[in-house]
Amino acid sequence: MNPVIYLDNNATTAVDPLVLEAMLPYLQTFYGNPSSMHSFGGQVGRALNQAREQVAALLGADPTEIVFTSGGTEGNTTAIYAALAAQPQKRHIITTQVEHASVLNVCKHLEKQGYRVTYLSVDEQGCLDLLELEAALTGDTALVSCMAANNETGVLFPIEAVGSLARSYGAVVHVDAVQAVGKIPLDLQRLPVDLLTLSGHKLHAPKGIGALYVRRGFRFRSLLLGGHQERGRRAGTENVPGIIALGKAAELAQAHLGDPQERLLRDRLEQGLLQRIPDVQVNGHPTQRLPNTTNLGFKFVEGEAILFWLNKYGICASSGSACTSGSLEPSHVLRAMGLPYTVLHGSIRFSLSRFTQPAEVERVLEVLPGIIEHLRAISPFSHEAEDWLQQQERELARR
Repeated sequence: MNPVIYLDNNATTAVDPLVLEAMLPYLQTFYGNPSSMHSFGGQVGRALNQAREQVAALLGADPTEIVFTSGGTEGNTTAIYAALAAQPQKRHIITTQVEHASVLNVCKHLEKQGYRVTYLSVDEQGCLDLLELEAALTGDTALVSCMAANNETGVLFPIEAVGSLARSYGAVVHVDAVQAVGKIPLDLQRLPVDLLTLSGHKLHAPKGIGALYVRRGFRFRSLLLGGHQERGRRAGTENVPGIIALGKAAELAQAHLGDPQERLLRDRLEQGLLQRIPDVQVNGHPTQRLPNTTNLGFKFVEGEAILFWLNKYGICASSGSACTSGSLEPSHVLRAMGLPYTVLHGSIRFSLSRFTQPAEVERVLEVLPGIIEHLRAISPFSHEAEDWLQQQERELARR
């Protein structure tokens, strides 16, 4: 058995041992309901308040602006519906073609309910065109929903500029920051953002816990109705161990912000593979991206075959979002970037964490060139095939 080398941290992360240590007492000893009137539950309520302060500190927010959720999908859905409820007379939504499925599928559902949705394009590096956003904005725009960082390429979006433009038209600004929180600094006292989503399992907390930032003064309508929990903004008994874990994870993430280790190892992996393997390209902007993420396109091979052989060596990577794994369709993000067929089907995402070790990166550099060489030797693709495909693409474009 090969030891596991885990380079799929944009899908999920290992729970930090310090996070586990913080949450365990709330599974065993302090199991009271934080809404109870007795002191046994009251002490749990105080611990929740501390966790709220820890999350707020990471975001540059006020603790009263933090609502605990079950994760990114609930947070995104809640934010979108809350934004529309705040301006019910408006029927236009703007998002991007490369959002996570938890945003795109809600928008597609809303189109069936009569909303008009504009899906902004990206260029070949996965970047937005702010002029396209400005041209799409109207007085009828209720919401602009834009991710902070793409989960597949790591490309960073200009949230401050997006928010300023949207605000100038009176639109609500929602940011899916699930991939960005804990990896890059965010200051919500400065950013023109009304709603922001994060998920614990992307920053070394367990799955099933997240948070939604709701700007103070925003007319928020809860998605889940029931009890008075979370100041009436999210009904249901709180996931106390998860919330404690998220608070500790936020505290640790803040302490590690600015640590160059992930970026240095990412660059070592990326440059090493580019030097050792021909016909490879970086998918996404070379610098404006998360410090832990590289998406590489290996020409003339299938991504699924690369992942199969990496798995044989105990190396975990991915060909895109974990929420769409198992689909035979190529990544909607890479398709939106207009990548050629020979790159589109051979693209692999490596995403590191603060627990990634230099020896693990060196192991990938040792085994992956041989994998690609073997796969290309048995692949039906060739340079001639690429030329033919490019010719077909040009003919289709002319039509």
